Amino acid sequence: MKRALKIAVALLAIWGGLSLVGVIVLGGFIVYRFGPGNRDKIDSASPHDVRFVLNWCNLGDHRIEKVLHSYRSARALCGDHLDAYAIKISHVTVGELIKDSGVVGWHRGDQLPMVLDEAVAWVGIWLDRDEIEWFPKEEELRSGDIYVYPWSIEHHGLQTTAVKIIFVRPADKTVFFFSGAT
Repeated sequence: MKRALKIAVALLAIWGGLSLVGVIVLGGFIVYRFGPGNRDKIDSASPHDVRFVLNWCNLGDHRIEKVLHSYRSARALCGDHLDAYAIKISHVTVGELIKDSGVVGWHRGDQLPMVLDEAVAWVGIWLDRDEIEWFPKEEELRSGDIYVYPWSIEHHGLQTTAVKIIFVRPADKTVFFFSGAT
């Protein structure tokens, strides 16, 4: 009888420990998902926050005049997100974009290689969202007025699942950044 009682107490202790771990995990998920640190951030980015965009595409963060618009979505537990920025810069010429062309370089929006063309189409799916109504629509991204710099394009099989792409519109010296993942 004592042995059966000891086994029952041990099983209850194990069950209690597993339940405690479950409550902690569930509580952590709820705090992460709905907590104060995981909220959409609209038009709150500073030039310091977006300098990586111009450094990634070799334009240099010294050109940043101001952040015109920004949107940074809350993060899903698995990393799904949408980030977009519009950055006014002091100067950019078509000549400097053309000289920096290549596989990982600038491409004119109406002359995209196949993989980048598919990534821009994937970006286009996101552009009807009210949060980024200021972002150029897909038709403009595919025009000769926009230059496209692919930073990262991820696929699972043949399906695009995440991109980080930089767009520049030299006419008004505006850089657009898009980062999305599903």
